[in-house]
Amino acid sequence: MQQKQVSLILILLGIIVIAFPVIGVIPFSLITGLIVSLLGVVFLLGGIVALREMVGWGILSLITGILVLILGIGFIVNPSLFSFVASLFVILAGLMFIGAGIATIAGVIEGDNRAGIVTLVVGVIYLIVGSWISDPELLGTLIGLWLLITGFIMLFQHD
Repeated sequence: MQQKQVSLILILLGIIVIAFPVIGVIPFSLITGLIVSLLGVVFLLGGIVALREMVGWGILSLITGILVLILGIGFIVNPSLFSFVASLFVILAGLMFIGAGIATIAGVIEGDNRAGIVTLVVGVIYLIVGSWISDPELLGTLIGLWLLITGFIMLFQHD
């Protein structure tokens, strides 16, 4: 019975997020921003501690902490930045898939040519999706669709 309630909530949230796509991006952006900001603070504290023993490592950690903290605050303040960074990571993953697919097809990496072709196709799909999610409204729509599909799958799933 509890699974049915959760599925109905997911379906309702999916419909709301599809109707108002940016609303779907904001929670992900806030949560990610808080986590990344916390990571930045940890790097800063680690850098302060490391300055006593290894000056170079401490300075590097401080610089990293400042940059990560700025990124985290940016995610909290501007959900578009979150969409851009998410898009960047998906595009980089797509490029890696394409490289691995080409390497497999060329025989540089051992494997079946069909696996290389599939990897290549997945890489192209990642590039396409990565270019779409740079827009916060499209990313929000995808999040809404994910909530909707997950809700329907849970609704019709029998335990």
